[in-house]
Amino acid sequence: MDLDGKRCLIVGASSGIGAAVAARFGELGMNLVIHCNANRDGAEAVAATIRAAGGKVVILAADVSEAAATEKLIDDAAAALGGLDILVNNAGSMFGRTAIADATDEQYQQVIDLNIGGVFFASRRAAALMRDQRSGNIINTTSIAARTGGGGGAGLYGSAKGFVSTITRVLAKELAPAGVRVNAVAPGVIMTPFHERFSTPRQLEESVRSIPMGRLGTPEDCVGAYEFLASERMSGYITGQIIEVNGGQLMP
Repeated sequence: MDLDGKRCLIVGASSGIGAAVAARFGELGMNLVIHCNANRDGAEAVAATIRAAGGKVVILAADVSEAAATEKLIDDAAAALGGLDILVNNAGSMFGRTAIADATDEQYQQVIDLNIGGVFFASRRAAALMRDQRSGNIINTTSIAARTGGGGGAGLYGSAKGFVSTITRVLAKELAPAGVRVNAVAPGVIMTPFHERFSTPRQLEESVRSIPMGRLGTPEDCVGAYEFLASERMSGYITGQIIEVNGGQLMP
């Protein structure tokens, strides 16, 4: 029960994995700020579920592809919670599937600004706060695509997630002396609005054939990895690691 009362911000919590993690963290008695951008209705639904179970949650909206907005989000969350023990960086998107040779400048900028910028800006500000308080925990969401390059047309996204995996290790080294742990979860093919938007039924069927467990993952399949990394009791001597959650699709 070491997570009861912990102060946590989940960036990208209005649907999918972030929403499932938020619901579970609420059940565990954590004090939450959940972030959304365009999907305010989704965030409200997640918050309602948490409150119905007796949890405490605040919703904050921000475009985390922008540095100033993201740093304000971190500061506002810390103010609302009275400090920040745990940051979950979960916001991300593919912005369409395309080969690198056919990618537009706009798509490149969108992928970089959100998937790289969002993690960098949030982590930079949270790292300063946690370093000063001499404690904290950052959990990033990377992807199986960071290791494989992604499926067809997902090369930009996979490359951006490669950055997320690497900055996880960098931050782990930099912040360990201050008592701050930094790890990541790398989901495989998880049925969320992400794949409903960017993957065809045929692509998903092909993915299933490459998964030894014979099915696509669910957001709930990922939640335990985040809970494990959030808990000092369960993972207090673990930092700089990436937990693969993919049904055996990739066994590094």
